[in-house]
Amino acid sequence: MSNSQDGSRFWDRIARKYATDKIADEAGYERTLARCLDYLKPTDNALEFACGTGSTALRLAPSVGSFTASDISGEMIAIAREKQATAGAVNGAGTLTFVQSALETLTYPDESFDVVMGFSAVHLVPDLGDGLAQVHRLLKPGGLFISKTPCLGDMNPLILAVLPIMRLLGKAPHVLIFTSGELQAAIAAAGFDIVEVEHHASKGKDTRPFIVARRL
Repeated sequence: MSNSQDGSRFWDRIARKYATDKIADEAGYERTLARCLDYLKPTDNALEFACGTGSTALRLAPSVGSFTASDISGEMIAIAREKQATAGAVNGAGTLTFVQSALETLTYPDESFDVVMGFSAVHLVPDLGDGLAQVHRLLKPGGLFISKTPCLGDMNPLILAVLPIMRLLGKAPHVLIFTSGELQAAIAAAGFDIVEVEHHASKGKDTRPFIVARRL
């Protein structure tokens, strides 16, 4: 689900395995979906970047007017479209469009969307400031940016120590390291007002804050 051009091959390579992996915290995931639905409106034009294999997009799309889901990985998008072909007639996700693109290369006009979402995604953008600026550009004034992002700076330092080795071995993509506080500060500096910050994990330490921010 990377938004770096250098990461597309990594995600293409693991896409089929990724699609079969179980959600580590099903209860936490369902809570996140429920909170998203609290904010979405039937008239919204929504965007999800780094959508992976489309599971979240397929769940949320029926609640908005139109839903665009993008990912840099062509293989991820292919799997998402396979899921859509199977599920579309069942869940009414006919308004859902999957496109292959990194966040930074999306060319939609300014202020195209009422809501922009990124799940397990913000730490994968090549540059945090540029990524948030792109989200700000794509959102209408007053539009919402909804994210749930691993904040690696809040995790065990041992994890950070092995990341360079994992990247060298092709076992991990490029990631940004920031704390929850640093991420919130960056979002605010990019022209957003933080509406709320929640933690949805049902077990263990939660270093993936659910953040809702409104474009000023």
